[in-house]
Amino acid sequence: MVFDFHRGRRLRRTPVIRDLIRETTLSANDLMMPYFVYETDDENFKKEVSSMPGQFQLSLKQLEIKVEEAVANGLKSLILFGIPAEKDPAGSQAYAEDGIVQQAVRMLKKRWPELLVCTDVCLCEFTSHGHCGLVKDEIILNDATLELLAKTALSHAKAGADMVAPSDMMDGRVAAIREILDENGFAELPLMSYAVKYASAYYGPFREAAEGAPQFGDRKTYQMDPANAREGLREAAADVIEGADILMVKPAGPYMDIIRQTRDNFDLPVAAYQVSGEYSMIKAAALNGWVDEESVVWESLIGLKRAGADLILTYFTEDVLKRLKEK
Repeated sequence: MVFDFHRGRRLRRTPVIRDLIRETTLSANDLMMPYFVYETDDENFKKEVSSMPGQFQLSLKQLEIKVEEAVANGLKSLILFGIPAEKDPAGSQAYAEDGIVQQAVRMLKKRWPELLVCTDVCLCEFTSHGHCGLVKDEIILNDATLELLAKTALSHAKAGADMVAPSDMMDGRVAAIREILDENGFAELPLMSYAVKYASAYYGPFREAAEGAPQFGDRKTYQMDPANAREGLREAAADVIEGADILMVKPAGPYMDIIRQTRDNFDLPVAAYQVSGEYSMIKAAALNGWVDEESVVWESLIGLKRAGADLILTYFTEDVLKRLKEK
């Protein structure tokens, strides 16, 4: 008896055939590792984030040790988040010449000139109130914050950063940063905008790691409503006009539709940030024996690439690099 139907299994029969026709792949070039660098005189400081097993707050020396191992395994790029020893309402350590992020950038670029060092540009880790901008009467001031964000980005550039990434979601911050960089001789420094950033419950563990939880209210007046998709395209379009070079969607997994829409509507590279809550949920399930961590991590990242992400920021980067090296 002969049946006339499609035999898709022919191309799944062996590992070699499956590899041969694979549509989506993952490499070290696709991954950016986030690190939390902590300002301290204790070179041995390495504190695990309780809600993010396997992730740490690191002194400069411990950051160097961590990055050295990752580079040996193929790390191509990273993004820095700083935790200062002192905070104030204006977040002055964010743009201080000797701030912890600036120190870390100089150290990393001296050790590994070819390593791409990106910096998060925001005030929340540096302000005593924990918000991403200046505050008056518990209202976050948009325009007054732009100057400080621009100063922060410029200080990172002067320290040697290869890329800056504003995550604050103040209106106009891409234009303000682009202008100050161009005026000071950094016209060729790329800017990766957290263009479509939602007010997400998935950020919870990050706020422990970066010690940047808001001391009052929330961030819903400047981060996006998770229910909105078209608004995300408006935000991305604004950042394109203002001079962004890469558009980021954050979080990643719950917003794969937004990644795809961003990919389909703009010809800039698209980044996706697999955030702390996504990491912690996979880790928790794996530690309980409910899922195979390696397989779930790989599948989640392939899914983000398939959705349209050119670059993925993920706390699993170091683990994936080890797997890629072994393969």
